[in-house]
Amino acid sequence: MLIDSVFVLLGFVLLVVGADYLVRGAVAMARAIGVSPLIIGLTVVAFGTSLPELVVSLRASVGGAPGLALGNIVGSNVANILLILGVAALIYPIRCTRSVLIRDGSAMMAATIFFAVAALIGGFGWIYGAVAVSCLVASLAYSYFNDKKTGETLHTREAEDVEPIPGGGWKSALAVIVGLVGVIVGGELLVEGAVSMARELRVSEEVIGLTLVAFGTSVPELATTAVAAVRRHADVALGNVLGSNLFNLLGVLGITSLVTWLPTPPTTASFDVWVLLCVSFLLLVFMRTGWRLGRPEAVVLLLLYAVFIVAQFHGVGPMMAEELDLGGNG
Repeated sequence: MLIDSVFVLLGFVLLVVGADYLVRGAVAMARAIGVSPLIIGLTVVAFGTSLPELVVSLRASVGGAPGLALGNIVGSNVANILLILGVAALIYPIRCTRSVLIRDGSAMMAATIFFAVAALIGGFGWIYGAVAVSCLVASLAYSYFNDKKTGETLHTREAEDVEPIPGGGWKSALAVIVGLVGVIVGGELLVEGAVSMARELRVSEEVIGLTLVAFGTSVPELATTAVAAVRRHADVALGNVLGSNLFNLLGVLGITSLVTWLPTPPTTASFDVWVLLCVSFLLLVFMRTGWRLGRPEAVVLLLLYAVFIVAQFHGVGPMMAEELDLGGNG
């Protein structure tokens, strides 16, 4: 257990530090060659902060731990809404524009519903992957042209909130390489340690993925969102979360599904899918009410996250799967 804990802790550190260096190095390189802040915010920042989820989910799926891979994605999205936005709104209330909620919020909700339908049908294969990745590309293209037309600056400010690696092109390139290696090695250590820990604790891989691993891979989003909230760029904090959830469901899960088939565990179908749908819808309701996410709502979100974690370790998902006869024993 001690070695597994060291692997998990070291994996977390490498994922967080590696993702930070990769994003900051990539932003510096993109700026140096004249890429617009809008494109940097839409692609480099969004993809970079979701890279830990992608590496961990790919490693887990091809390594024979599909429950951990799917749990990581679902748990990360739940953590993004309940934990990360909860923390950000406690720091500084988050205001929302109608255009951002309609465009980005609707896109996230549509992706969540698409994910839920596929999960309840039975799993995720190449068809889901192809459709998901295509929708992600289309969404990015639409956001780019819409922002250019309307003058929306949300994604531009997401890029501007990232502190690039100083010192020239070679240092930026080195940071990208070091960051990528850190993320890959960190993902390997985290998956190895988490799978072994799940077996020793006699809990499912899905539970470890939904809680421990999901929290670890969400730390980059937590860091960028907290910084945005401290700087009182609260709408950027909201954009980070909406964009990250969209990337996780369409990009991370889409790419993973193109590589290997991911079946839906009974506990995910009976409990976790519905939790994700409910918290996603709750976020939109909170944001629409007064066009802001204040500290009272933040407390509600954080309490719900605590309930979600407790429910995972108390076996609520398996109990519901058994009640609904989704375990295949009927």
